Amino acid sequence: MLRLMHVHAHPDDESSKGAASTAKYVAEGVDVHVVTCTGGERGSILNPKMDRPDVLENISSIRREEMERAREILGVTQEWLGFVDSGWPEGDPPPPLPEGCFALLPLEEETERLVRIVRQVRPHVMTTYDEKGGYPHPDHVRCHEVSVAAFEAAGDPTRFPAAGEPWQPLKLYYHHSFHRERTQALHDAMVARGLESPYAERLAEWQPDPEHAARITTRVPCAEFFPVRDRALLAHATQIDPDGAWFACPVEVHEQAWPTEDYELVRSEVPTELPEDDLFAGIREPAGTLRA
Repeated sequence: MLRLMHVHAHPDDESSKGAASTAKYVAEGVDVHVVTCTGGERGSILNPKMDRPDVLENISSIRREEMERAREILGVTQEWLGFVDSGWPEGDPPPPLPEGCFALLPLEEETERLVRIVRQVRPHVMTTYDEKGGYPHPDHVRCHEVSVAAFEAAGDPTRFPAAGEPWQPLKLYYHHSFHRERTQALHDAMVARGLESPYAERLAEWQPDPEHAARITTRVPCAEFFPVRDRALLAHATQIDPDGAWFACPVEVHEQAWPTEDYELVRSEVPTELPEDDLFAGIREPAGTLRA
């Protein structure tokens, strides 16, 4: 069985980044495992309907319940790495991060914990965020650092020998779910249909970045699974407003304008030709069997 591991910073990230391709691979029989580094304890409540004192008081348990629902919708297995959300520092200058949070603990300690899971699950492919975290949340940046370190250490018998038998994942990808090229395509498709685009203001301030666009190596066709992605997103009710910008673009427009989820291949232990349309390119034979 092919095995895929996504490493994310918070509950809801698995549903906002790569969820449709996750659902596609699950439907194909791939074993998909999500590792969630923190509990999202310090995350803001982004859905006005959920912004209530009783929700804030119980945010840790509520976010775990939301993760359980999303996990069932996506058909994945999932576990918590067990660290505490660092929060989003606001202010000028921003305040120091809270003591003991994910972004401040020793990288080696966090890497060992993820290496242990990698060696247990034995994924062929891992995904995480780029060096900027996708966006510069301290937990996303640390998630990137931990994931890359664990990918490199998991197959080395001299690293963390007490963390299980070595296992070397074959490919490592960064998510590139939100980029200007995709946003422009969704905007243009909505305008062409006479719909009000929620992206106009952002695009006006968002300068083209050819270097970033060139980083995308792998576009996974998964439009038919966009409804699954949306149901998983809605499971995170504290984070997703069903009447907000997430769902301003109708799913049928999204399916036609940008039918892929996009990744950057950054490490590969197997030969593969770029561009790709499959995270397992070079790992499985054309018939879908695992390459020895």
